[in-house]
Parts: sequence; structure tokens; C-alpha cells
Amino acid sequence: MLRFTEEHEWLRLDGDVATVGITAHAAEQLGDLVFVELPKVGAALTKGASAAVVESVKAASDVYAPLDGEVTEVNDAVVDAPETVGSDPQGAGWLYRMRLADTAAFDALLDEAAYAALPK
Repeated sequence: MLRFTEEHEWLRLDGDVATVGITAHAAEQLGDLVFVELPKVGAALTKGASAAVVESVKAASDVYAPLDGEVTEVNDAVVDAPETVGSDPQGAGWLYRMRLADTAAFDALLDEAAYAALPK
């Protein structure tokens, strides 16, 4: 099950660990990505704080932590090939995984229908 934020991040929950990336809409708006900066494994993230940076030929954008938690894994493959975030944002282009401090908070995020209904 996927959940989304209004800041165009997506999350997929497996147990208490969420995989996080940017949505296809965000990737499309950014255009060709040329750089990705990921958080460090073990970093404590606070909901709404900057967790990563994606930079395109148009602009650099922060990727915000969707919930509180600790980074457990990062996708080093997107550092070497940032275009993967744009070509497969909800697959191979995931950015990092985090152990959620409160898994119940996941359910409070937007479901696919609510995200699709957001003005873009």
C-alpha cells in the first residue's frame, strides 16, 4: 500500500520500515535529474525537515521527511544514476528507507485517490 504527502513524496510500508521516494508528478516537474543527495544511514528524521536533495537542470529541490523515524538504508544506485529517479520514481528510483517512530502515522497520509485529487 502506498501513501503520499502533499509535498509529492510517496511511501511504501513493510512492517515498520517505509521506503520513500518522490512521485512521478514531482519527477516530471523537475525534469532531467543530474544530482541526488541522500541522508546518512542512522540519521534521525523529523517530519517536514529536509531529508534529501534532488537537483535537475532546472532547480534543486529538498525532499522532506514524510514522518518521524530513522534512516535504515539509502539507494546508492540513484547517486550514481540520478536519472533513475525520473525514469522509475516509484520503483528503482526510491531514495531511502526509514524505520517509522509511529507506524499509525502512516495511515494518516494521503491514499492514492486523495493524492490524485490534489491540485497540481
